[in-house]
Amino acid sequence: MGETTVTTLEGQEEAVPPPVADDKRRGVLSRLRAPRRPRLWFEILLIAVSYWTYSLIRNAVPEQRTEALRNADWIWQAEQHLGIAVELSVNHAVNSVTWLIVGMNYYYATLHFVVTLGVLVWLYRSHPGRYAATRTVLFATTGVALVGYYLYPLAPPRLMNGADFIDTVMIHQTWGSMASGDLKNMSNQYAAMPSMHIGWSVWCGLTIFALASVPWVRVLGLLYPTATLVVIVATANHFWLDAVGGVLCLAFGYGLARVWYGSMPYALPRGVGGPPEKSRTGEVPGPRTGAHVS
Repeated sequence: MGETTVTTLEGQEEAVPPPVADDKRRGVLSRLRAPRRPRLWFEILLIAVSYWTYSLIRNAVPEQRTEALRNADWIWQAEQHLGIAVELSVNHAVNSVTWLIVGMNYYYATLHFVVTLGVLVWLYRSHPGRYAATRTVLFATTGVALVGYYLYPLAPPRLMNGADFIDTVMIHQTWGSMASGDLKNMSNQYAAMPSMHIGWSVWCGLTIFALASVPWVRVLGLLYPTATLVVIVATANHFWLDAVGGVLCLAFGYGLARVWYGSMPYALPRGVGGPPEKSRTGEVPGPRTGAHVS
């Protein structure tokens, strides 16, 4: 806010200082954005509480079976119209190779959590200045996904009526799917849109590609979401368009972090209190007031 002026009796203009309230407001924002080293106990607690809340809300969404199946039919018909409805062919082809589909079942059940937590730990240890902003992207992505689960219940392909998709976890008796076998009563089976397997894996891939210094690790970062896309389709847990929904949620998360921190997370200083440095994205943060990672 610029300074206002007043005219004195002598006809001279004098600057009037900005209100104290404005200074206090800017001071609060600066403190919230000010760099500080992440506290391990707080981050562990935050992740645990956030995931518990996410699971609770996601599974508490009413399982609107009729609407979810109707939406699945609509998605399937839309993909057929677009010429991208290859999920059934992929599902049957991969299911014919036992070792491959069993491996994909375990991939779907485990790497979604293992890799995401691994990237968070790596950020915490090696990029503390970028940790909070990048973590904010992940949390915002997951939060907006909950809105999608509530507003648009969607049955996964394996639950469609008459579509001949194979539930690969049931067929091969592998564990890990919260929507198959004895675990299906613990999870909302009609929360397929958007796919957080894609949202989280693309977040991991972009973070690794932007910040890793070893070339082959950066390549693996890009391959991870690609492999995840194949897995979610081959196991009949998602449509292609569920993946698009996951990417849109992630874009919202990056947009929110960009607005709050004044820069993309990967362009923030690597360390706490250090000078800005050029990241793998090639972007160097410009001058900004208080827009540092917390």
